[in-house]
Amino acid sequence: YSYEDFIEGYRPTEGSFKLSKGIFYNFCKKAAEDDKENKYYFIIDEINRGNLSKIFGELFMLIESDKRNQELPLLYSGDKFKVPSNVYIIGLMNTADRSLAMLDYALRRRFAFYTMNPGFNTEGFIAYKNSLNNEKFNKLIYIIEQLNKENEEMLSNENNGLVLEEVEVDEELKETEELLQDDAA
Repeated sequence: YSYEDFIEGYRPTEGSFKLSKGIFYNFCKKAAEDDKENKYYFIIDEINRGNLSKIFGELFMLIESDKRNQELPLLYSGDKFKVPSNVYIIGLMNTADRSLAMLDYALRRRFAFYTMNPGFNTEGFIAYKNSLNNEKFNKLIYIIEQLNKENEEMLSNENNGLVLEEVEVDEELKETEELLQDDAA
């Protein structure tokens, strides 16, 4: 995506161009106008692959929690836009991807980072897998588990800064979470 796809931009029509709103713009408008009581989750897969400052443009700061509901004029139309407080952005990343090391601090400042390990060994997944009794499915899970092991070995054997950087972020997050829990008490 680009800013033009995500927020607003000109799209070619027959013989000219038309200003069109993007997917994130429409999502935020729906969350703000239709249903302020519910939470809306916008999921971006492989968020580290995009250039977020180009995708969000001048609105990048509006995704910060303390800037929600503040309006800014949009680049092309000049319309006022805000990210409502009931919109939550979830960015997914693959830690085996080397582009993770290139995440800029602006992104790290706007998102909390949580490690999510595969749930293949959870009771619920094991019960589901057993209920299927499907050899192809079991083989697929086995292959994915082997790939995950190889990724772990690769990351632990390489000294490319990626693992060290994640540890630093995790320590910062723990401190932040402790402060937030103290404030809530």
